[in-house]
Amino acid sequence: MVAPCQLLKRLLVLSASGWLWVACAPSETAETPADAESPATAELIPVKAGHLVALDMAPLFVGVESGCFAENGLAVETVFFTNPGDNNAALAGGQIDFSTNPFTLPFFAANSGVPIKTISAAGGWGVMQVIISNEYGVESVAELADFVSANPEVTLKIATLRGDTLELILVDAFAAAGISPEAFEMVYFDDLLAMVDAFRIGEVDILSHIKPYTTQFVSQNKATVLTDNAEVWSPTTPNTVVSVLEQTLSERPEVVEAYLKGLQCAAEIINTDPEAAIAWLSNGNYYRVEDEVLLTAFQTQPAPISFTPDLAAVQTVVDKMVELQYIEADVPATAIFDTAIVQGLEQ
Repeated sequence: MVAPCQLLKRLLVLSASGWLWVACAPSETAETPADAESPATAELIPVKAGHLVALDMAPLFVGVESGCFAENGLAVETVFFTNPGDNNAALAGGQIDFSTNPFTLPFFAANSGVPIKTISAAGGWGVMQVIISNEYGVESVAELADFVSANPEVTLKIATLRGDTLELILVDAFAAAGISPEAFEMVYFDDLLAMVDAFRIGEVDILSHIKPYTTQFVSQNKATVLTDNAEVWSPTTPNTVVSVLEQTLSERPEVVEAYLKGLQCAAEIINTDPEAAIAWLSNGNYYRVEDEVLLTAFQTQPAPISFTPDLAAVQTVVDKMVELQYIEADVPATAIFDTAIVQGLEQ
């Protein structure tokens, strides 16, 4: 929980024009060195962070709104992308410093010769969900297999992203249940929010997507969760990850560490007081869902937010990408991920 004085400081930061720091009055036992640099005079380092709209990007958003990044010396500007490919391209071209993207995208970048390093998970587990319209009365992947077998004349439409984690979770879930992907019509999108709209109006029957948008349909009794990435892969397999160029990691490790500390600070708010986190998020209108839906999405995560991903599970997905010929060579996850800083911070 944020201390009242700290909360006041953060509120003042957000209500002022630009970044304004207001120091709390020291306690009777506190010592303030005369030569210590005042936060009011400290210059924040500007960085740009590209993102999509998944629940596990909440630490980024809360970090900006609450002042967590500013406390660690950064002025973070968020840059929204409607699809992962544009996010990847912006990082490769140097338009952004940090990219929060599905964990498959750094492998596409590396396969194209981009010197990229993934430094942590974005912040959230079990975020990816496969949901189905309630009109079919199906409540699990096993029941979906029975439905497909009993109704060969029915071809369900599935909304997903090609070559993305949202497609690969379907591949693995269907393989485990003995379902052929050819039993469905895959409808590929390049806009995450357009996928949501397609499911909402009934253009597709199954949606492979992310919290809190899947949570909204479930809470409205319009859909049922068939599975999620925690079940298909592992509880700490990420949906999205944070990546930088190798040059950033080698030449500005202090900035990378400050960014990760800002994410950790925000995660602490979400883990301990999700209502407060939602209040911060309302400042930026990041998610197009009601506060109650967002709270449910936070509270139904399989584990508290942390940032060290399961690389063994990631590797199995990368192997599948090679099998599907989405990437040319099987780049080891250990060659893409460099989680030394975040592991050190989480110890």
